[in-house]
Amino acid sequence: MRFDKAAVWRFVHAERARLADDLAGLPHDAWATPSLCPGWDVHDVLAHLVDSAKTTRVGFARRMMAARFDFDADNALGIARERSDDPRDTLDALRAVVPLTRTPIAPRRTRLVEAIVHGEDIRRPLGIKACYDAHAAAAALDYQVGTAVAMGGGRERAEGLRLIATDSDYEAGRGDAVRGSTVDLLLAVSGRPVPGYWLRE
Repeated sequence: MRFDKAAVWRFVHAERARLADDLAGLPHDAWATPSLCPGWDVHDVLAHLVDSAKTTRVGFARRMMAARFDFDADNALGIARERSDDPRDTLDALRAVVPLTRTPIAPRRTRLVEAIVHGEDIRRPLGIKACYDAHAAAAALDYQVGTAVAMGGGRERAEGLRLIATDSDYEAGRGDAVRGSTVDLLLAVSGRPVPGYWLRE
């Protein structure tokens, strides 16, 4: 389930642009809608995506040292930095970072996870439907299943389960079968509320 560097960035750039298009014309009060990411509204998630797109490996290392390696504290500072008073300005900032290829210190597939999971963090509460490339979603799911929750993954949530995607060739794990779309499985493994899924916390 390999996704080379060029393929990752093509996907990420396309998803940033598509999300910006999806949010164009969003009513002002809708920006305060709670996202699927606990404690963040949809404007917060958008600001986080802008912040992440601007973050370099060196910059991330410096930020983490300043935050005493507290990921939540660093994320909160990043959101505060990029969250404009007017959500439309934050949306313009997302459009501006569409072509960037910067990344924090993390495996390449985390960029796929971020694009899809945070995209759905925003879209699902707003009732916006989106389809994703099955290979990209499967690569993101494969990464999450193999990565500990403490490192942003979902390995413990999938323990004792066999995940079977109904719209891609992804299948992994041992135990009780859990079937669903690749994106639904990805969200559930990532700790998002997906009706009908009982992956472990």
